[in-house]
Amino acid sequence: MNRVVVTSVAAVTPLGNDVESSWKNLLAGKSGIARITSFDPSDFKTQIAAEVKDFDPCLHIDKKQAKRMEKFTQYAVSCAKMLLDDAGWTVPEEEKGTTGCVIGVGLGGLEGIESTHSKMLNKGPGRISPFFIPTIIANMAAGQVSIAAGAMGPCLCPTTACASGTHGVYAAYSDIKLGRATAMICGGAESTVSPLAVGGFNAMKALSTRNDEPERASRPFDAERDGFIIGEGCGLLLLESLEHAQARGANILCEIVGAGASGDAYHMAAPPEDGSGMELAMRAALRESGAKLEDIDHINAHGTSTKLNDFCETRAIKNIFGGHAKEIAICGNKSQIGHLLGGAGGVEAVFAVKTIAEGVIPGTANYENPDPGCDLDYCADGPRQQQAEYALSNSFGFGGTNGCVLFKRFRG
Repeated sequence: MNRVVVTSVAAVTPLGNDVESSWKNLLAGKSGIARITSFDPSDFKTQIAAEVKDFDPCLHIDKKQAKRMEKFTQYAVSCAKMLLDDAGWTVPEEEKGTTGCVIGVGLGGLEGIESTHSKMLNKGPGRISPFFIPTIIANMAAGQVSIAAGAMGPCLCPTTACASGTHGVYAAYSDIKLGRATAMICGGAESTVSPLAVGGFNAMKALSTRNDEPERASRPFDAERDGFIIGEGCGLLLLESLEHAQARGANILCEIVGAGASGDAYHMAAPPEDGSGMELAMRAALRESGAKLEDIDHINAHGTSTKLNDFCETRAIKNIFGGHAKEIAICGNKSQIGHLLGGAGGVEAVFAVKTIAEGVIPGTANYENPDPGCDLDYCADGPRQQQAEYALSNSFGFGGTNGCVLFKRFRG
C-alpha cells in the first residue's frame, strides 16, 4: 500500500478568493455571512447566506470558457489552477494517465436550471442553450478540471449531499493508496445560493432565520442554534503518493492516514440520535490509521448549527473517545463560512491541512450559550496556538451518508 501525502491546497470561500486570504480571515474571526446579494431575498424566511464575494473567474479562465461554466465549475477550475501553481507542478505527459480528479458536488448548477427553466417558459424551448446540459451537470467540475490540468486518470464526482467534498478526498486517497493513481486533485465545490435552494431548505425548516444578525446566525453546538446558513465555494487538495512527492521534491504539508465512510440506514434527512452512523465512519478512519484514541488532538467538525446534527456529532465523539473526548480541540468552520453543502468537506479539509501545517487551531464563533448536550471543547475562545498531530475532518449528509478523513503531521 502506498502512503498518501498532501502537497498543496487551494480554496475559494466566503472569506476569500484564495486559500491564504480565507485562512487569514478565518483566524481573524471574520464572518463570510451577510444578506443575500445574488437575488432579492425579501420574500424568504431566510435572507442571509455565505456568498463568495468579488470573484473574477477570468483571472484563471479564458472569458469564453468561463461563460460556459456554472459558478461551481468556475470555482473548481480556478482552485485547480491555483493548486498546481502553488505545488509548482504541471502534469507531465507520461503521468497524465496516472493523475486524476475527484471533486464532489451536491446539487450542481441549480442556478442555471432555474434561469433556463424560466427562459423556456417565457420564450419557448428554442431558446435553450446547447451548453445548458453540459454546463449544469454536477460532474462538470471534475470534468473541466481534468481538461484544464491534462489529468486523464480517474475522473469522478461523488454526489453525496453534504458529504460530497469529503468523499472526494476519500476516493482520491483510496486510489493512490491502492496504486491506481500517483497524484489526484480532489475536494468539493458548490454554488447553490439560489431562490429554489433557499426556499427548499426553508420548507424543511433547516436554515437559520436570524436575518438581523448575519454574523451571529451560524452557531454550531450553541444552545440557541436555529439552523444552518447556506454557502458556496470550493476547496481542493493535491494528493500524491509519498514516493511520487519525494521524487519531485514536493513540499509535503501533511499525510492522510485513514478514511471512513458509512450509512445511517435510518432516515432521508435526519441522523439517529445515538450518532451511530457518524460513529462508524469516524471509527473506520481511526482503525485504518492505527492511531491510539488518546493521540487524536483535533477534530474539524461537521458542526452545521442544526439542533440534531450537532448533538449527534457530539454524542458520536463521546461514544468513541470516552473521557478523552473533552481533551480534543474541536472547531466548527461553518460558524464563519456557512455550510457549503457539497463543497463543505473540501474547504474544511483544506482548513484541517492548514491547521496541521501552521500549528494553529481555528476557533468556533458564536458558541455563547452552553448546551448540556454539546459540552466538549469547541475552541469557543478563538484560535489557539497548538500543534495538532492529527486532524479528523467530518462530513455528514442527507440520505444518512457519512465521511471522515484523518490527516496526520508528516514525520518522514
